[in-house]
Amino acid sequence: MLVTNDFGDYAVLSAAEHEALTADALLLGHPRHADLEARALLHDTPREHWSDLESAAYATRKSFALDGPSLHIFVVTLRCDHSCQYCQVSRAAVDAAGFDMSLDDAYAALDRVFEAPAPALTIEFQGGEPALRFDLVRAIVERAQALNETHDRKLSFAMVSTLHHLSDDDLAYCRDHEIRLSTSIDGPAEWHDANRPNPGRDSWARTLHALARARAVLGDHAVSALPTLTRRALSDPKLLVDHYRDLGFPSIFLRPISPYGFALKTRRAIGYEMSDFLAFYEAALDYILELNASGEPFEETYTAILLRHMLTPFHSGYMDLRSPAGAGLGVLVYDYDGRVYPADEARMAARTGDDRFAMGRVTDALDTLMSSPAVRWLATGSVAETLPGCSECAFVPFCGADPVYHAAAHGDPIGDRANSAFCFKHKSLFTLLFNRLTDADASTLTTFLAWAMGKPRSDILAPGHVDR
Repeated sequence: MLVTNDFGDYAVLSAAEHEALTADALLLGHPRHADLEARALLHDTPREHWSDLESAAYATRKSFALDGPSLHIFVVTLRCDHSCQYCQVSRAAVDAAGFDMSLDDAYAALDRVFEAPAPALTIEFQGGEPALRFDLVRAIVERAQALNETHDRKLSFAMVSTLHHLSDDDLAYCRDHEIRLSTSIDGPAEWHDANRPNPGRDSWARTLHALARARAVLGDHAVSALPTLTRRALSDPKLLVDHYRDLGFPSIFLRPISPYGFALKTRRAIGYEMSDFLAFYEAALDYILELNASGEPFEETYTAILLRHMLTPFHSGYMDLRSPAGAGLGVLVYDYDGRVYPADEARMAARTGDDRFAMGRVTDALDTLMSSPAVRWLATGSVAETLPGCSECAFVPFCGADPVYHAAAHGDPIGDRANSAFCFKHKSLFTLLFNRLTDADASTLTTFLAWAMGKPRSDILAPGHVDR
């Protein structure tokens, strides 16, 4: 039995130990008494009676809550030359008019960025294909850097792109202004080209060529990739992992296909049940752990995020696993038409006509956006610790609320946790990882701790243990 508390402390108990704990019979002298007392697991202490240490531990886990929006996504254009099967927005043709962000809206959005109190700000460029408006990307970067001379924040930039349309000058600009690049590689050519068709039907080859160019200019560390997992990829997790290894990536981020916007229309053709994804995930994780045990460092990024929540007192920053939720409170999306949304997934839902997620326009002050009906509505499902089905869940200290998903899938931000794919996914993943921690050998514990701490395995001198 797994028992946890609000501070993220946990213990794995036998059935008899758990029965004694719930009956308040795990008294002084019991073999687990001192251990559980040290982890603050013996009693359910009301918050008003927390010690200073307990209050500090909780505040550390929730430190992101006071920062306000720190991730600011600029959709500089909807134009794109790909017709991805899983695209969540209605893209526009490359030569279409009226689908680019105006410079006035871009500058107004930057005013909102610097109204946020966060000490560290990330501006991310998305589309469509943002490289088709790299002139606007340049203008936003230079304006942000000029504003930051006054505001003095830790400012970073990222761009999600196919990389195909970036010229040598564009790549040099990304290097000089430290714009990190992220692209999509869905596996070998047959998989990738089926998922992400372009006019020349050569998306995979062009992506690999563009990846090599980008790495040569920016360095390997500044260019990342991740797959979108359609039904085809679930058939061979080892092949997908090996493809990323062959391309020289040190990690892979395994995530299921998103149930938002226009992607719902292609679910029958390329989608799958969450149980199928979880079987794939476990097989891929086992293979990656074998690689690490044999001496090859390779990380599964989502596992590392979950383990950071489980094994350290710190939050990863990952928006979907925040409570209070990241939507609106941690991220803002400035769409090409000047509308503002509390998450990229909310923007995607809005493209199919669901306007409940729109916060306002880029010309509205941040305080106005943050007090909008959309944010107040999402706030009803933003705190996992207060939600039915979550408040008593052993995994809630490590999990999040994701009200945007539940609003889109179930009609309201609270949602039906008993039938939530988000909950089913995370309960299954946490169960898998806690079982692995409980039964792990020294190699697996070393790998897990290295991932949680963001360190190489060689830095983990003693992997520790998990009491049973």
